[in-house]
Amino acid sequence: MLRSALSSNGDIVEFSTLESECVYLKDELMKMQYKYIKYCTSSLNANLVSRGWRRFGDYYSRPNCNSCSKCQSLRINVEKFNFTKSVRKVLSKNSDTKMIIRKPSVSKEHLTLYEKYHKLMQLKKGWEYYNINSDSYYDLYVKGFGVFGKEILYIRDQKLVGVDLVDFLDDGISSIYFYYDPDFSRFSLGNYSIYKQIEMAKDRELKWIYLGYYVKDCDSLNYKINYKPYEILQNNPNFDEISIWS
Repeated sequence: MLRSALSSNGDIVEFSTLESECVYLKDELMKMQYKYIKYCTSSLNANLVSRGWRRFGDYYSRPNCNSCSKCQSLRINVEKFNFTKSVRKVLSKNSDTKMIIRKPSVSKEHLTLYEKYHKLMQLKKGWEYYNINSDSYYDLYVKGFGVFGKEILYIRDQKLVGVDLVDFLDDGISSIYFYYDPDFSRFSLGNYSIYKQIEMAKDRELKWIYLGYYVKDCDSLNYKINYKPYEILQNNPNFDEISIWS
């Protein structure tokens, strides 16, 4: 079915990068597979995400490294997730945080918040800083949203404090990217955004939150195993193969 969906869509371009320095792990090399898909359907998007592909704009990517398989796709089991005392505490302290769900967009407010967050990450975690403008933001986070992509805006005191980019799938929510105002770190907005995704998935009877890649030795990605229970994609399936999660 997936291969048929791909072959019937004439606006797909597939390519792979050459090996380059890994952005996640020191002393490792990385290589990425890409699919450029114009006007991707909801069913095709869902099938790609379940096979370890990540969407940014019209582009889908997946690691295809020659000598490393440490990037592991992780998804949260929504039905079995336990709203513990610590989870409820985060939800409680955000009782005044308002949430707006709408189609993705870009504004001066988005760009200012994005820049503020990434300057913090540059200092805190050594991220390489890239200046982003409205065109590059649009290409990364707005294009390709179809009928499934949404942005979730978090508002406190009439101020934008967080932006969560997600795709709503047939069986879950794909968590694409989240950034927030460092001045509001005390509200644990990163955790809060995941908990709200889980609540939304429960309300919609969806099974999974697809969190993207977990990398054990990468400080920016290893936090994902804190959301239990979770499953890891065990294979790198082609279109005619079944995804094995466990």
